[in-house]
Amino acid sequence: ALLPALLLLLLPLAALAAAAVLLGLPGYDIPPGVNQPAKLRLVLTVLLGTAALGRILEKTGLCSQITFGRYVRQGRKLGLDPKLFIQDLQFNKVPVRVYQPKATSDGPRRGILFFHGGGWVFGSLDTYEKVCRYLSRESDSVVVSVQYRLAPEHKYPAAYEDCLSATLHFLQHLQHYGVDPARVTVCGDSAGGNLAAAVSQSLAGSSHLPRLRAQILIYPGLQALDFNLPSYQQNRGVPLLFRERAAFFALLYLNGHALHMKEVLEGSHIPPDMRLKYSKWVSAENIPEEFKVRGVKPLRPTDFIAEVYETVKRFCEPNLCPLLAEDSVVQQLPESFILTCEYDVLRDDGLLYKKRLEDNGVPVTWYHLKDGFHGIISLYDYCGFSFPSGKKGLDRVVNFLKSL
Repeated sequence: ALLPALLLLLLPLAALAAAAVLLGLPGYDIPPGVNQPAKLRLVLTVLLGTAALGRILEKTGLCSQITFGRYVRQGRKLGLDPKLFIQDLQFNKVPVRVYQPKATSDGPRRGILFFHGGGWVFGSLDTYEKVCRYLSRESDSVVVSVQYRLAPEHKYPAAYEDCLSATLHFLQHLQHYGVDPARVTVCGDSAGGNLAAAVSQSLAGSSHLPRLRAQILIYPGLQALDFNLPSYQQNRGVPLLFRERAAFFALLYLNGHALHMKEVLEGSHIPPDMRLKYSKWVSAENIPEEFKVRGVKPLRPTDFIAEVYETVKRFCEPNLCPLLAEDSVVQQLPESFILTCEYDVLRDDGLLYKKRLEDNGVPVTWYHLKDGFHGIISLYDYCGFSFPSGKKGLDRVVNFLKSL
């Protein structure tokens, strides 16, 4: 409640922070091929200004940088939707928001469990309100948006456990929401895509619950073994997710702090034998050559540091890094939709998982936004201006849902 008042008091500091951000913008890489580069630069300015002001607030002891960032990203409350019933509930003590179309239906509808992005640190039901309303209206589906616990206050596996718990509750009460047990899908973007993949793997082969019809993974983060894959090299400075921030968020989710980020970025955190074991799944060799054209160079192997591995060894758990699941699990996964963006550090995570699924006989629909960047889907209609490519990607998701 104090944050609006603090903002007014700190306007001069905000102006200084914004000026510093504007002066520093040339250091960030916005390639000319990106969708709406001028608009992206404006969004980046807002986000960097928020971060700069958050640092000032933290240093003055008024509030933490993360708390301020969450407040700014919260999004404004939307009014009633004439086409949807919307209610806030709890599934197994996990807060959820349920969107149900008002129009009568000839039979049970599709059900979608949606897990939001934000690096496991940011994001909320309100932040993704527009996206979830759009999915529910356009695909005529019941959407359940899940507010899982956030890091660093709640470390791994809290977010995963909340998403799994809410999914189990929904699968056990589908009739109450008029949902067809044969058409339930898990969906998420970025960190939410990670959680959707982990939940899908956990339910693979389950015989006492309805089987998931599909998983929809929108630029998911699926591994933390290699932050030097081609897409990490090519897009390290491209908004909205920089290479260093990707490692920072993964560490914050895992440990509640980002110690040893430098070693993790360099690759010193994984033992050589384990790196060799997982190289069949996590390797630049599995990335199609067309994605290695710009700015990729071989890197010198770094020395393994055992004490760093001891602090991050849970990175090798599939519930945290789904790309590392065994073939026996992957073979049982449902039909999948994967969306990747060319100008995204996480692009190759999606490409590697696509290959794994296909190699194990799982049907995959892949859609690649050649001018897309990380986070573009949630910006399809942002503060009065739009990113057409984000809308195009969201519509592809809707079309996939309609095909189920």
